[in-house]
Amino acid sequence: MQKPLIVFVGAVYPSQYSLLCSHLRATGLADSWFMTTPGHKASHEKDCDHLLSFQPDGKIVGPQSYYYSSKVERSARICRGVLKALRDFEKAQGRPIDIVVAHSLWGAPNWLYEELDAAIVSYIEFPSYRAHGNDALYPPDEAQRLADRNTEMLHFHQVLCSDLTIVPSAHARSMFPPLLQERIAVQFEGFDIQPPLRGTAAAQDPDRPFTIAFSARDLSSAKGFETYMRLVDRMVREGHAGNTRFLAIGDPTAATYGYEQQWVERRYGGKVASFRDHLLQVYPGAQVVEFPGRLPYAEFSEMLAGVDLFLYPLRYGVANWGLMEILARGGCVIGSNWGFTPELVQNDVNGLLLPDNDDAWIEAIQALRADPVRRARYSQAAQETGRQFHISKVAPRFMALFQRALAHRRAPLAVAAPGGPRPLAPI
Repeated sequence: MQKPLIVFVGAVYPSQYSLLCSHLRATGLADSWFMTTPGHKASHEKDCDHLLSFQPDGKIVGPQSYYYSSKVERSARICRGVLKALRDFEKAQGRPIDIVVAHSLWGAPNWLYEELDAAIVSYIEFPSYRAHGNDALYPPDEAQRLADRNTEMLHFHQVLCSDLTIVPSAHARSMFPPLLQERIAVQFEGFDIQPPLRGTAAAQDPDRPFTIAFSARDLSSAKGFETYMRLVDRMVREGHAGNTRFLAIGDPTAATYGYEQQWVERRYGGKVASFRDHLLQVYPGAQVVEFPGRLPYAEFSEMLAGVDLFLYPLRYGVANWGLMEILARGGCVIGSNWGFTPELVQNDVNGLLLPDNDDAWIEAIQALRADPVRRARYSQAAQETGRQFHISKVAPRFMALFQRALAHRRAPLAVAAPGGPRPLAPI
């Protein structure tokens, strides 16, 4: 039986599905390829034998011609190049592509429908920033709100026209209109995270400071950074910070899923550089927090291994590599009991889930600090969570979804509702 020919598309490499693509190819589950921009192909093809390239129809980085429809315009530039490249690839292969798996914005499948015989699978992180949510203290301006509507237009169209749409969490699916949710499958991506050995002699040193950390790509309100700084400030003021090291691992200048940086610029007129610097003024006790900045991956991994307790007070989000990285490495986590976090953290099994209440967090921090046995239990269960999301476990789940999309594509058109998209079988 011939392997399915699958092409993953994304303007950035590596990305969400690059590991999946390589794994499917290496294990023989599919004849899989990854199509990206020429620059990314040139940078990585020495280490990867299954990269293809597409040439966008114009620039896709930076502002487009009209702010309010910039994502629509960028998607058009991407998809026109992708369509041509996919057609050329089919000719070179001498067979049709079975499945195209496209990132909703950076792989933009909107012009592939009815132009290719392939099943189209769209990966959408979330429908818009409006649906994603934001802290009321740092609201979006009108321009952002209006532009979000065009992003939703792109994404809702993809859900309607794709043979299947995949989102990373049930929380992400809940952000879509109920009428669209039956066309959306939930599947978090796969990982290959190797946890370093914990319990070293240094970790057992009774004089070693107890380390409490926050870790995220960006030090943003959405990820819960402000909550972390507020809790540290209170612990310092109330005398609970003795022999404690506080870390905030992440890039304070990285782009975020919120609007706090815009707010900082408006409030301070350029005199305060970042949201982090603003919070240091608001919560002076948090001056004790160390900021290692963006780290090479090996250093980042080593730093995670030395943390005793992670605080993950996520405010908004739909799935984070950062939380999986912590869990797979055996981190002991206190997380928020809302959003997507409960999809990865089971309360009192592989971590602790708490409401949005500072008293509850302070009490839990003190209790876990005094209970190394419970921390070890959470750590062991967290590593098991990481193993459940190893690429070898997750890849067959994706293949089942891809086969489902292919079956939908090949189903007789007679099953379609008159004038509407063909219905999907229930997820």
